[in-house]
Formats: sequence, C-alpha cells, structure tokens
Amino acid sequence: MANFMMDKYIVPAFIVSLLGFVVIYILRPRTPPNNYKKKDPKSAEKCETHNVIKGVCKSGKGTSDTDVIIVGAGVAGAALAHTLGKEGRKVHVIERDLTEPDRIVGELLQPGGYLKLIELGLEDCVEDIDAQRVVGYALFKDGKSTNVSYPLENFHSDVAGRSFHNGRFIQKMREKAVTLPNVRLEQGTVTSLIEENGSIKGVQYKTKAGQELKAHAPLTVVCDGCFSNLRRSLCDPKVDIPSCFVGLVLELENGQLPYPNHGHVILADPSPVLFYPISSTEIRCLVDVPGQKLPSLANGDMANYLKTVVAPQVPPELRDAFLYAIDKGHIKTMPNRSMPAAPYPTPGALLLGDSFNMRHPLTGGGMTVALSDIAVLRNLLMPLQDLNDADELCKYLESFYTLRKPVASTINTLAGALYKVFCASPDQARREMREACFDYLSLGGTCSTGPIALLSGLNPNPLSLVLHFFAVAIYGVGRLLVPFPSPKKLWIGARLISSASGIIFPIIKAEGIRQMFFQQHYQHITEALPRALSQIKQKIC
Repeated sequence: MANFMMDKYIVPAFIVSLLGFVVIYILRPRTPPNNYKKKDPKSAEKCETHNVIKGVCKSGKGTSDTDVIIVGAGVAGAALAHTLGKEGRKVHVIERDLTEPDRIVGELLQPGGYLKLIELGLEDCVEDIDAQRVVGYALFKDGKSTNVSYPLENFHSDVAGRSFHNGRFIQKMREKAVTLPNVRLEQGTVTSLIEENGSIKGVQYKTKAGQELKAHAPLTVVCDGCFSNLRRSLCDPKVDIPSCFVGLVLELENGQLPYPNHGHVILADPSPVLFYPISSTEIRCLVDVPGQKLPSLANGDMANYLKTVVAPQVPPELRDAFLYAIDKGHIKTMPNRSMPAAPYPTPGALLLGDSFNMRHPLTGGGMTVALSDIAVLRNLLMPLQDLNDADELCKYLESFYTLRKPVASTINTLAGALYKVFCASPDQARREMREACFDYLSLGGTCSTGPIALLSGLNPNPLSLVLHFFAVAIYGVGRLLVPFPSPKKLWIGARLISSASGIIFPIIKAEGIRQMFFQQHYQHITEALPRALSQIKQKIC
C-alpha cells in the first residue's frame, strides 16, 4: 500500500513544484570570453632551483613571476597546489602552521571524493597513513539497526570511502605538493589582500620570523578554512552554527565496529552520534550537541552529560569503550558550521574550500566538495596561457560557480536536510519523518542505494535528491494511513509533508534553484570551453 502510494503521487507532486520553479526563475546562461590562447604545458617555465627543508619548498626565483598564490595548505590548498603545479603553474602557498593538524573532522572521505583524488593524481596520499576502507553506513535507532552499502559494483575494487587521521592526510598532500619544483610552500600568516583598482593583485603576509612581506600574482585563491579572516571581502558570509561536535577516540580490543568498514550513525536523542574508524586500532566518536552552548569540560559537566545522556543510547558493543574514552579525558569540541556559497566575483581572487562553502559535517561531504571544486577549477584554467587580465579572467571563471553546483549542491542540501531529519523533535510529524527515513533506508533496493549514492558523491544529482526526500515523506504518510486512515492521521500526514517542505526548500533556496536544477547545459566542458558554451547558449535561446 505504502509503496503504491509513493509510486502514484511522488512524480506528480514534484512536477508541480518544478513548474513553479520554472515560472519564477529564468535561466540566463553566461559565456566566458574566448580570447585566451591554449596553454602548452611543455612551454611552462620551471623554477630553476628548489630545496625542501622541513616541509618548506623555496623557489630559486622571487615571487614576482608567480602564477597563483594559495592562502592555506589544508586539504583544499595542498590539493590545489599540487594540481596547478602539475599543470606547469608557478604556485606560492602560504600556510599559517605547517605542523601536522590535530582535528576531529575532515577524517572521512566519501567514495566520490576518492574518485576525485584519483582524477587529480593524489590517490597515493591515503597510503601509508593507516587509512581504513569504508564501504557503507550502519544506522541504529531504538534498538534496531540496518546497514546501507555504497553502490560500488561498477567501479574498480580499490574504489571505496577512506577514513583516517586528518593531519596525516594533509601532511601527505603537502609533501607531495612540494616535490614539484614550481611549488613553493611557506609558513606565514596572510594579513590582507592587496587591492588595486578593484582587482586583487596578491597578499600581504607575515613570515614565521615576523617579517612583513608582499607577494604578487595574477590569481589569488583563498583556502584558509572555516575560520577565514579574508572571506568577507570576497563573499557574503552567512555562517550558521546549528550544533557542536564533541570528539572522542575509542580503542577497541579487536579494532572492529559492529559493522566492519562502515560508518555508524546512532539516531540518538537529542541528535545523532557518529562512529567510524580512523586507524586499524582507533574509532572516532563524534557526539552532536545542538546549539552553540556546550556543557563545561572544566567542571565535569561534559563528562556527566556523555555518561548519563549519550552512553545509554550507544550500542552495547561500543558502550564500555565509550565510557573508558570519557574517563581518559581526551575530549575535544568543535562548532559545526554551515555557509552557502555567496561569492562576490572579484578580479584576481577566488575562494575555495571551507572559506567558501560549508555544510553540516554529519555526512562527511566537505572534502568531496573541495576536491570536486579543484577538478572544476583545473579544467577551467587548463586552456589558459595568460592569467594577467584580471577582469577578463574574472568573467571567464564565473562559470566555475555553475559548474561546481551538481556535486556541491547535492552534498550540501543532503547534509542540511539529513541533520534536521535525524535530530529528535517533540513534534509528532517530525518524529514520523525520522522514523520513515530509517524504515525507508531499510527497505533496500533503490530506496537505500539511491540515497547512499547521493551521500557518497557517486551520483551528484539534485533532482534525484529531491525525489528521494519527498519519497521518504510520502512513505511516512503511507505508513500513517495504513491500515485505516483517520482525521488525526490525515492531519499528521499533511504536517509531515509541510515539515519536509520546510526542511528542504530553504536549503535549496540558499543553494540557488537555477544553479541546482538547470546546470546540465554546462556539464560537458571541453578544452574549447568558450566555443562549447557559446553553442550551448544558442541551443538554450
């Protein structure tokens, strides 16, 4: 009955919504200028000398002939440095701290992100760091459990998710970047962007020794993370902090979770708890605490909260290790930020990574989005020989914001929507939606492989995301009305649909409806990008 109702009503309901979008939003494609010469990689000049000392590569030349300045050498910055350096660009990376980072997020790379690592030639960066294969997720709720596997049947056997210590992964990428003679990695703190006549010409920074210097390049890419102090001049940052993560490391005797090689999501009250391996002997636990105010670590309130509220909801197989980790006291916290991408197209500068776009880390999609953005940017810059015309380059790169949308908007929207669905609520309609989501994923077949393909980055399709989201809602209504509908059940069902709409539509609006659902015309980019986009415009118009 429920499956029949879902098949009967989901497509008409979505078509009506989509027609409304078409009426309100008009697609206006933009074409970048076509006056750039194709770059010959063989003609790219290399640095004459270089040396690597303690992770710092110093070019034998000055910075005046630098092609690209990258601010930050985290996942996005280090990956971009290697990618552009491989293309023959002269890259100067300035990173505030070159020691190994110690973070509690950025530890799970989805299969779609791993495919981007392969595309960028960085797949060896997950080797020799005790990274663990991840092949799916296990969900726990009220004593029940189910597991959902990534649809990897059509991929090489090596393709899967990877989980690891974030710092080890970043250090491997930094080390790989500085093996290129035209990549210079320097420790320093960027204090400001250098602006001349509305264009960004470089950065002003302070070296590790305290010396104030300036670096110039035709393109500056800001990848200085979620705490970026440079983003305000390049975008409209609307940062939301819906919750905080409390991080622990569990040490299991056999190193195995209830479902080996799976991420574990406990639909706890008030919000989800995550477990996933970060080495062969360590399990990361992330407890989501709604809001921005956390129990105090200093006076023991946090330990008491974890023991009395969270521990009883942890699966029995993990509970003893969880309590032991609390007693050890190595508890770390981090606010969970979300921020839609709202750039100001600025000649000479571009934002990337968490300084540009953030989503709730529940689904572990941040690195996948960043690596996908780098692949898009690499493809856009590949045919360009000269980056010095800042205004024309800015217009050319405006297509970046559309080309990134399939992956970015799918992962961003799913992260925000799933977090709200997975959180406990006193509202009966929201409780029904949460229960329906768990049962829908337990059905198997398309009901499980469809959503997990979206989450993993293997199927970055916003339309498929919306269809599955409302399929869950309609499935929930069907469960309510079987076997006998009643006025009360009908009312709850109507509120369930309204609640689902209230969850997903604001996220879609923030992501940009036109960019999410009308970007297909831009996806098949070739080296002759301006000509290809011109042909697309003719077809659309």
